Amino acid sequence: MIAARTGLVARLACAYFAAVFSIGFVLGVARGLWIAPWLGERVAELAEMPVMVVVSYLAARTLMPLGRDLGSRGAALVGGAALALLICAELAVVFFVRGQRLDDYVASRDPVSGSAYVLALLLFAAMPAIVVRRKGLT
Repeated sequence: MIAARTGLVARLACAYFAAVFSIGFVLGVARGLWIAPWLGERVAELAEMPVMVVVSYLAARTLMPLGRDLGSRGAALVGGAALALLICAELAVVFFVRGQRLDDYVASRDPVSGSAYVLALLLFAAMPAIVVRRKGLT
């Protein structure tokens, strides 16, 4: 029973991460190539944040009914595991694609859009539990 539940949390976390990361990757490329040169980096990042929060909500709303038996606690585990995967993927992009060290990456972040990014990450992690509680899937 516990192994099946753990496996379900892992599968949902991977699917949630993959859905949001893939859309975020595409939007990030578009932001970097077309939107940031036109509007500036800060405005482009801030414009992307609400879109990513909506993407997180839609992905969680689509996936969490599959974990109907997990309840709020299991949904929170899905969000936490997906956040861990997202942070690992972000750091991999920073290290291997951009060639930056962690301290250089953090120092290069805009304080306003960086703070909004942290808020978006927290909402990403919380979204499965929010959806479960809102839809009464507990």
